Amino acid sequence: MGFTINAGLLDAMVLSIVQRNDTYGYEITQYLRKAVDISESTLYPVLRRLQKGEMLETYDKEYMGRNRRYYRLTSQGETSLEEYREEWRNHKKKIDSILMDEGAEENEQA
Repeated sequence: MGFTINAGLLDAMVLSIVQRNDTYGYEITQYLRKAVDISESTLYPVLRRLQKGEMLETYDKEYMGRNRRYYRLTSQGETSLEEYREEWRNHKKKIDSILMDEGAEENEQA
């Protein structure tokens, strides 16, 4: 059993990976697979959407005689990532209050 990852959370995860250092699609997929089951064919529409939203920009770099497309975070991407992180902290806190049963301990102590 697993949890569904929505588009906003996937966007936030991709932006976070790219913030660490410029990277390319396959490498982003490998990072994401540490947390979610995702294929490259799922990732590329996400990358295009983030580019269209001016959160990512691309450049090509030669690697072993071939061009590899790298992704870089823009200033808009930095701003969006910080907003996603704040939303995530708030969302996680609310979910934890129910899922982790933190309220039950407070009620027992009262």
